[in-house]
Amino acid sequence: MADSVSGDTPAPPRRLLDQVRDRIRFKHYSIRTEQAYVDWIRRYIRFHGNRHPGVLGVAEIERFLTHLAVEGRVAASTQNQAQSALLFLYREILATEVPWLDGIERAKASRYLPIVLTPGEVERLVGCMAGLHRLLAALLYGTGMRIMEALRLRVKDIDFERREIMIRDGKGAKDRVTMLPNALAPLLRAHLRRVRRLHESDVDRGEGTVWIPAALARKYPAAARDWAWQYVFPADRPSVDPRSGIVRRHHVSDQSLQRAMRQALRDAAIDKPATPHTLRHSFATHLLESGSDIRTVQELLGHSDVSTTMIYTHVLNRGGRGVVSPLDRLYSVPVAAGGSGDGIAVNPRPALPRSGTR
Repeated sequence: MADSVSGDTPAPPRRLLDQVRDRIRFKHYSIRTEQAYVDWIRRYIRFHGNRHPGVLGVAEIERFLTHLAVEGRVAASTQNQAQSALLFLYREILATEVPWLDGIERAKASRYLPIVLTPGEVERLVGCMAGLHRLLAALLYGTGMRIMEALRLRVKDIDFERREIMIRDGKGAKDRVTMLPNALAPLLRAHLRRVRRLHESDVDRGEGTVWIPAALARKYPAAARDWAWQYVFPADRPSVDPRSGIVRRHHVSDQSLQRAMRQALRDAAIDKPATPHTLRHSFATHLLESGSDIRTVQELLGHSDVSTTMIYTHVLNRGGRGVVSPLDRLYSVPVAAGGSGDGIAVNPRPALPRSGTR
């Protein structure tokens, strides 16, 4: 009687979510995209009673997305991310032609004007922070980087001679160059000296590796331990890589900077719901205020379309595109020397009348 188990027995098929992870890694999507897509696909399956997505169609997808909008009250961008995850599932994993999914209308995202801090508020905010968080906040405002772009910086990306910072694989998988502020150069040099001592200590213990792209890791096996590839802002302690399971030193968490900034806003008595991304908005707005060309600002921010950068011009147009309210012409407050700026002399006006009856 033949053995029921042979060497030719095919391996069991991988679970659906494992296939999703494999495909995302093959396409070199970020770890955050992987986590978000897997979570949405899992929620989609559970929403429909753990039925396999292969037996579900456009009606079930629309029901799920409607549930997110009506019951979950998620933002339009969140709903669209869920739809993108499902589109990835059907196209890349189930190999299903889904023209009907393309036909599902995406939620229309609201267009809000960004929150911007004044230069004085930025100065107070950064002054209320300390250590690494203070350096990071100053870097975000001084360069216009996104928070994860700053945290993922490598030593090799900072060029002190040219006063440039190379931002690798930014949003949209694009590289770009931004300036290295002169005020930050000595602070960054001192910071990197401390980071290098930490790295050398790791190497002495037989550690000191950092994540690098898979193709480079295969071609240059020793590169992961090279100083040039280390993160500019490394974490306090090594951690387990969620994809490979390898223990190595990652960059600091973005959440720690967010917490530090919330505390600094309270300490600085700034009553604006600002986040680290607000420093990027402030960078762009203040450059335009100082007369910088909008195309230059577009390149520094890494916008593919200048229309995205144009939103900062709306922030500049205070008071309805810079015109003077007719109420201010009736009841003026002290203005700077030179009058109203329209060639009309400003005469003293009465104060606003008190409310109530006489």
